[in-house]
Amino acid sequence: MVKYIQHPLIKPDSVEQRLYQLDLAGKALSSSTLIVLPTGLGKTIVALLVMASKLEATGKKVVMLSPTKPLVEQHATFFSQMLNLEPEEVMTFTGNLPPAKREKMWEKGRVIVSTPQVIENDLLTKRISLQDVAHITFDEAHRAVGNYSYTYIAEEYFNQAKEPLCLAITASPGSSDEKIAEVCESLHIEKVAVKTEDDSDVTPYIHHKQVEWVHLKLPDEMQRLKDLLDKVLEDRIQKLDELGYRLPYGKKTSKKELLGLQRKMQGQLRSGNPDPSVYSSISLMAEILKAGHAIEVIETQGVGALAKYVDRLEREACTKGASKASKRLMEDLFMRQLSYRLKECGAEHPKLETVCNIVKEQLTSNPDSRVIVFTNFRDTAEMVTDALSNIEDINPVKFVGQSSKYRDKGLTQKQQVEIIDHFKQGNFNVLVATSVAEEGLDIPATDLVVFYEPIPSEIRSIQRKGRTGRKHAGRVVVLVTKGTRDEGYYWSSANREKKMQGNIRQLQETLSTDEHENPFIKEKQRSLEDFDNRVGPEDENGPEVVADQREIRSTVTRNLQKAGASLSVKTLEVGDYIVSENVAIERKETGDFVNSLIEGKLFEQISNLTRTYEKTILIIEGEGLFNARRINPSSIYGAMLSISMDFETTILHTRDAEETAALILQIAKRQQGKEKKPINPHGKKAAPILSKQQEYIVSAIPQIGPQAARNLLEHFGSVEAVMKACEEELREVKLIGPKTAARIREVVCSEYKG
Repeated sequence: MVKYIQHPLIKPDSVEQRLYQLDLAGKALSSSTLIVLPTGLGKTIVALLVMASKLEATGKKVVMLSPTKPLVEQHATFFSQMLNLEPEEVMTFTGNLPPAKREKMWEKGRVIVSTPQVIENDLLTKRISLQDVAHITFDEAHRAVGNYSYTYIAEEYFNQAKEPLCLAITASPGSSDEKIAEVCESLHIEKVAVKTEDDSDVTPYIHHKQVEWVHLKLPDEMQRLKDLLDKVLEDRIQKLDELGYRLPYGKKTSKKELLGLQRKMQGQLRSGNPDPSVYSSISLMAEILKAGHAIEVIETQGVGALAKYVDRLEREACTKGASKASKRLMEDLFMRQLSYRLKECGAEHPKLETVCNIVKEQLTSNPDSRVIVFTNFRDTAEMVTDALSNIEDINPVKFVGQSSKYRDKGLTQKQQVEIIDHFKQGNFNVLVATSVAEEGLDIPATDLVVFYEPIPSEIRSIQRKGRTGRKHAGRVVVLVTKGTRDEGYYWSSANREKKMQGNIRQLQETLSTDEHENPFIKEKQRSLEDFDNRVGPEDENGPEVVADQREIRSTVTRNLQKAGASLSVKTLEVGDYIVSENVAIERKETGDFVNSLIEGKLFEQISNLTRTYEKTILIIEGEGLFNARRINPSSIYGAMLSISMDFETTILHTRDAEETAALILQIAKRQQGKEKKPINPHGKKAAPILSKQQEYIVSAIPQIGPQAARNLLEHFGSVEAVMKACEEELREVKLIGPKTAARIREVVCSEYKG
């Protein structure tokens, strides 16, 4: 007979009583705890038990943080259904809510379910305080590394709350001791509680999960396409070798190693007097990375996916700001042969037919099944969705992230939530998803999960497999192409999963000893001591810094606050940071600097800055300035000289957000001294003159840069005349080729479809 949890704040007969969940909740109530529990065994139930206990005991509010809006919506619905609270006491926070409304809701809510970025922003802008928060749950806690929002929120929580208690939950903490130690450090974890599928109190709830590996051979016709790409790659590797940069494993050098070498080259550019060969090497490296990606696509995805990638490369090479690397690559004889043969190729990757057969077989034998097909790339997701759509009784839907690219529109968070609801209800029976569906989605009826390709990450592999086998037995099928990168990823993932399971078993053994002997906690304590020694005590009366609202997207504001600055966030029309009545700072990451230069916005921003403030500073943050968009280094040097000499603006370089924050803090201290006067940000952007507005309208058309826009306006005399010109007339203008002219007419004449 099923027993249910009895608690004043949990609705009767709603939550099944499981001993392992009660055990984990009890441990989590005694101290801040990391709970490792296999997917599908009710981590959210454990969080519910802890939250209900803290609500009853303290009368304060509790918070649950989840990485994505679909997860937030899912958790909020669950808590509303399970808790004996008024509907308005369970609040859902996402970026869609206006900040002022969130501030009022925070005061009234008892259970706040939110994305971490929203809470971080509200903390930085001082709209909320964590002082009266009795408990925070960090869902998918393995994300709490680096500069992820979880780390900042935890730090502020333990600084502000009188009796902080946090619960971190995950199915896959990572395969290394270092990763687990970092999560523990970030979230101030004191204990780690682990349950595995082999534990006696867990075993009764485990459903069998059958994992199959299907090995396929690359067709000869596709192998010939790959051979062409291999020749391109071998040629670039040889040229790179001749310039003094030898790849350790030739064609088999990993992407991580290639990016490391690229960073090394970029560092040499900043040496002041780099060898001219460095520029050529960086350009060659860009070609190697593109060719390497193309090989991965043909090996693991298929002809359709490769055709789309090559199409994007050709489009990139034809744009005005195209790099020499892009142009040279697409002018290569073997790449031209590849483009031609792609159009004639009648073969497709055997994975596509295999997926269709596997899904069809599953839905034929069990028409009520739900299936998820995971792919690494959006192009493949679209290709698989189209192929499955042609099979009777299969209703697939593509499930991807929010970002949109050329001919690749993302899904809004609202659309994502709607798709999951339709999938649960059976309106769609196959979900073709990228990584966005890996974490936490509550789809208990999924019978089959297909990996279109293996993935090297043990965390992502476990998350994907965890989408099935929740309420009943499930099946996982992984497709592997023989002799390709698929096999490398297959072994990498298998070894890392095995190592992680070993680490979890070691954790269990470690936890049987005294808590102070726990190596992860000791590592955390050492790290915190090192941090305190490095940063030193915070100055409660630190210098004032005013930051623009948009800067909270970076981690600079977080680092400023941590370092002791008296930070306030406002909407600034001019500048990113104001440190005195006379000094303003513009911050640009390297990519943003180059983009602003190409788009013609850089000098307008610097002009507004120098017009308004007596002393102006430009901070360029990050590496790869001369490789961000592959533009001529002379253009970058010329822009910097103009900013420094013509606009009398100081240019400073920093490696990362932490270094930028330290620099801004030092500038603020120097400017304000001991007498800290209130800062009053002033100045407005100069209204664009008519000619600039006209250039802006024309340059909004794809493939039209600022100079091309000026050429068009000078040639035709007005925006109206540009829009009315035919293709032949447009081609008469300098920088306007046949493709660009055709694109202009397409934008102007095509019917608007919304």
